[in-house]
Amino acid sequence: MSCGKHYDSGSCVIDILKDIVDAQNDVLHDCTTSCEQSIADLLGDSNGGSGFDTVPVILYCKDGCKPFKGYGSKRSGERCNVKGSFFFRVKSVDDDGCAILELLFSDRNGDSEDSRDDDPKSPADQSCRDLRASGICITVDLKCFCHVTCLPAASTL
Repeated sequence: MSCGKHYDSGSCVIDILKDIVDAQNDVLHDCTTSCEQSIADLLGDSNGGSGFDTVPVILYCKDGCKPFKGYGSKRSGERCNVKGSFFFRVKSVDDDGCAILELLFSDRNGDSEDSRDDDPKSPADQSCRDLRASGICITVDLKCFCHVTCLPAASTL
């Protein structure tokens, strides 16, 4: 897909993320762009069955087109440990362009309680290997984003 194509919602970011949610929920096309390839890998089109459940994404804010970092915390007794991530699993996208995103971490950067890298400065500071679902979800307005980068399909659950 290219952003020059007509989209149902009028936003390529919204429509790509809706496609990702649909593919993740179904867990079949030859595609050439990174998002399309990641979706195909998720569905097992390119390898005959993938075992993947997620297309991790990086979103870029319209203002200055910088990578978006989400923050959240899981309740852990009396402790509140706020973590930031540039990597997300799209949980849902509604017709108004609101999405629920789950922060993704690897053991190398925020998934363990002992991690010191809970606030990376850029996506390059985070490892995209062995990503895991965190259970930390945020709600965003997808109309605030101008770009989406898909990382290789992964098994995060």
